[in-house]
Amino acid sequence: MYEELLETALEAAQAGSRVVERYFADKEHGRERGAPDDGTLEVRAKGAHDFVTRADKESEAAIVEVIRSRHPEHRILAEEGGEVGAVEDSELAWMVDPLDGTTNFLHGLPMFAVSVACLEGRRPVAAVVLEPAQGNVFRARAGGGAEWNGRPRLVSGRDGLGGSFVAPGYPFRARAAVDTYLALFRAVFLQAKALRRPGAAALDLAYTAAGVYDGFFEFRLAPWDIAAGALLIEEAGGRVTDLDGGDAFLASGNVLAGSPGVHADLVTTVAEHTSEEHLERVAPLASL
Repeated sequence: MYEELLETALEAAQAGSRVVERYFADKEHGRERGAPDDGTLEVRAKGAHDFVTRADKESEAAIVEVIRSRHPEHRILAEEGGEVGAVEDSELAWMVDPLDGTTNFLHGLPMFAVSVACLEGRRPVAAVVLEPAQGNVFRARAGGGAEWNGRPRLVSGRDGLGGSFVAPGYPFRARAAVDTYLALFRAVFLQAKALRRPGAAALDLAYTAAGVYDGFFEFRLAPWDIAAGALLIEEAGGRVTDLDGGDAFLASGNVLAGSPGVHADLVTTVAEHTSEEHLERVAPLASL
């Protein structure tokens, strides 16, 4: 069953990717430097520094069409359209991010992704992260391992934060926690070899699963940002948890991920600066 779900995830992600590629490849529409909205992309702000475009909407529609055609009984939780289908219809549900890295996309930076995951209950069981501009496809199914462009991948062998290559997210959705975040960033910075932030969480997680990054952390992501990447990392032999080392990361949006050794050091380092309880006081979910 999981193999069939993975096939659906791949077909759906490819459908969304074709939409995103079409807009990005058009110099007039997708690569206007300094003028990201000429009217054709219909850019709208969802919140502070959070945008949605026609490309997001059309990509999501293409993805949902594929999923509904193959699994009409499943419910779908998508970033732009909300939930489709009744919760009681099935234990299987889809989480869709039709364009992760919209700001990069708008400014012509070719680092963005389409992310599609199927969950059984609260557990991701099939996942695809597709990077349209580079042609990279990351995929995984429960019990089947993780792949990058058809080749099996494992998380890095890094045994701790010392000398690590880490992708930190920036807490744009939790600005009230910026001081907490900066203290954590400093602690990781002083241990790591280098830090990089391309601007698309789904890709950060995918490249962590592929062993490019040794670890990743971020506050207050949306569940569709996390679901596919979390399965990729777990199937690649890594760990994904919330700030306390628990499994509530989809609910809280707080993510620590990486190779087992790097993840363990991240948990220890985070505990010196914050926790799920502390972050809820500083930047409560209900306020986002």
